Amino acid sequence: MVAEKWRPFGETIFTTMTSLARAHGAIDLGQGYPNFDGPEWVKAAAARAIAEGHNQYPPGIGLPELRQAIARSTSEEWGLDFDPDTEITVFSGATEGIFSSIQALVAAGDEVLTFAPTYDSYAPSVMAAGGTLKALTLPFPHFDVDWERLESMVTKKTRLFILNTPHNPTGKVFGREELETLAAFCERHDLLILADEVYEQLTLDGGRHIPIASLPGMRERTIRISSLGKTFSLTGWKIGYITADKPLTEAVRMPHQFVTFATATPLQHGAVAALEGGRAYYEQLRAEYQERLDTLFPVLEKAGLKPARPEGTYFILGTHTAYGFEDDVAFCRYLTQEIGVAAIPPSYFYQGRSAGRDLVRFCFCKTLDTLNEAAERLEKLAPR
Repeated sequence: MVAEKWRPFGETIFTTMTSLARAHGAIDLGQGYPNFDGPEWVKAAAARAIAEGHNQYPPGIGLPELRQAIARSTSEEWGLDFDPDTEITVFSGATEGIFSSIQALVAAGDEVLTFAPTYDSYAPSVMAAGGTLKALTLPFPHFDVDWERLESMVTKKTRLFILNTPHNPTGKVFGREELETLAAFCERHDLLILADEVYEQLTLDGGRHIPIASLPGMRERTIRISSLGKTFSLTGWKIGYITADKPLTEAVRMPHQFVTFATATPLQHGAVAALEGGRAYYEQLRAEYQERLDTLFPVLEKAGLKPARPEGTYFILGTHTAYGFEDDVAFCRYLTQEIGVAAIPPSYFYQGRSAGRDLVRFCFCKTLDTLNEAAERLEKLAPR
């Protein structure tokens, strides 16, 4: 029997739609995991670590060599310098980093602000800490921020702002002017920032991610979350990490030691090799995802789904209003069962679920062969 506070969350929509896709032999453009493997040299490093006996508990905060590799990479990529001993921590996936950070920073009665649609772990993590999540909706298709509305949401209980950029599921990459406005907002109200930047290397159409911690005055109030799984197409490894000022790091390490304590040792050795791959790998990654976007996006346009072109991540949001379905769940079930392509109903990413009822989310972290096969199936779609 589940505790009453968890009942509203139920089974995640990702589990539901993945099961439905498998039952109907549908191409899964729903859950955001690649159907191809990560780099060979990264997997070889992990296999070598297993063979060499690196199979016992690592330090709870992460292998020293991995934290040093994270420090070098963060400095080279973003111009942010963090001490590997006191300001970098390895987690069992970015989701655990998010959970532990929220448990560390949010107390009973506190309020947390974010933008909707939201990654689905934010709300239960805030609930588990005894806080309340309040989300400002970014309206489809341009996802602009209503800054006056955001200002009106602040109360004396507001403690934390969760920023996701590049943003899942809209594909929005917040620009410098927007980040400066948000930074000033957080300084004005003395808010901490949890910056979920797991898609930092997955920017499209020539854009580039800007970490909010790189803005003046933001390093001291920002916990920055990254993911090896997203960047290196190894989502099953569950390796994430945070970089943060020493006091924030000390806070987040407290719950972390009682959640997972540590992350798989040989996979951390593989992560060291991954980060040593450098910028040549990231450039190749972006080029390959650009090709995937350019393959799927016109197919969705032709199908009448009016997609919003993403600036980052590997997700595309569109609208199914031309098809006459009651809501996004009904459309996604039809799409999976009758057309043979699975997608995610985005209403699950909105508070109250009403804002996303007209939308549909596709992911394109798939091989070109898979995307082309999905394109053939989507040709059967016809607006009503």
